[in-house]
Amino acid sequence: MNEYELKKEQREKEAQTQQAKIKMRKIGRAVIYFVVLVLVGFGIYKLMTRNYTTPPGQFYEAQSREHIDVGVTHPAYNSNPPSGGWHYGAAAQTGIYDKELPDEQIIHNLEHGHIWFAYKPDLATEQIEALANIAKDYSSRIIMTSRATNDSPIAVVAWEHVYKLDKLDQSSESQIRSFVNAYRNIAGPERNIPDSGFGDFRGKTNLPSVSPSHVD
Repeated sequence: MNEYELKKEQREKEAQTQQAKIKMRKIGRAVIYFVVLVLVGFGIYKLMTRNYTTPPGQFYEAQSREHIDVGVTHPAYNSNPPSGGWHYGAAAQTGIYDKELPDEQIIHNLEHGHIWFAYKPDLATEQIEALANIAKDYSSRIIMTSRATNDSPIAVVAWEHVYKLDKLDQSSESQIRSFVNAYRNIAGPERNIPDSGFGDFRGKTNLPSVSPSHVD
């Protein structure tokens, strides 16, 4: 092989090497673009599923928004606990109670976007404390009371929504928080009303029966 042929062969090898490098760069860019598209698509999917995950519970259309005087009779509510309907003109102060408050009063709280934790009086003490700890985590716009006429040990209520459960465990706590996050200051026709004075009123004799900012 003469010098000309050697140089020609060398040029051909260099050209092939350069083409191989160009091809590898193209493949590398394609792989990067694919990975980026997959990550972006996954991020969009997670965002959409996070924002639109259906919270637990059942929907009950509110029968009325009429204010009634204390003690006045009205038709039966369509859910237990009630989640909307006829109610008193003053909402209860938010907080944790070991006594019952009138359904008609707490419905006014629900109208203002509050969440009601209603539990049967015979619920185990550790369950009550676990529920109270969740209430304290949120503090504002949460009211927790005993309620003997519940048809489930625990019920979490928003305006037009009720989630019932038999016990509080890790799974149901996650569901409760999902419910609260979905409806607190979101459900209810009267929202964004200042809420102050949340407290743990259990065992206290002087109980706040009315929230001053929730009278209309």
